[in-house]
Amino acid sequence: MEKLSGAVSEWTGTTGAFLLALCVVLLWLLSGPVFHFSDTWQLVINTSTTVVTFLMVFLIQRAQNKAARAMSLKLNELVAVARGASNRLIDAERMSEAELEAIQRHFQELVRMAKRESTLTKSHSIEEARFRHEAKRRREGPARGRRA
Repeated sequence: MEKLSGAVSEWTGTTGAFLLALCVVLLWLLSGPVFHFSDTWQLVINTSTTVVTFLMVFLIQRAQNKAARAMSLKLNELVAVARGASNRLIDAERMSEAELEAIQRHFQELVRMAKRESTLTKSHSIEEARFRHEAKRRREGPARGRRA
């Protein structure tokens, strides 16, 4: 079943699939006068499009889930090998909303600290940014207050 749904997902995104759908609609329109634009004639296209739409919802969701999982794994690999990156972010998609909001607040803090830095490339992770920021504050000590 996985191969079938994958093949159908691939095929439905092609120009050929679009042209086939367009031809079906045109044939239906052209057949209108033959069937005197009857209720049955309208029911054929309504039912057909409803069934196709229903099935496509699941195919699209499947494709999105697969793409999101692949992207997540690729990003996890980058986080895992990047020096200074926070390993907390590996598998972040499984975190609760509250956990994600807490990490978002940490990144907002990182942005605030980065704005105070002379270059954009000084901080690589939340932990490193905090360490550098605190070290800088300790080095500047009382002199920091005199400059302001």
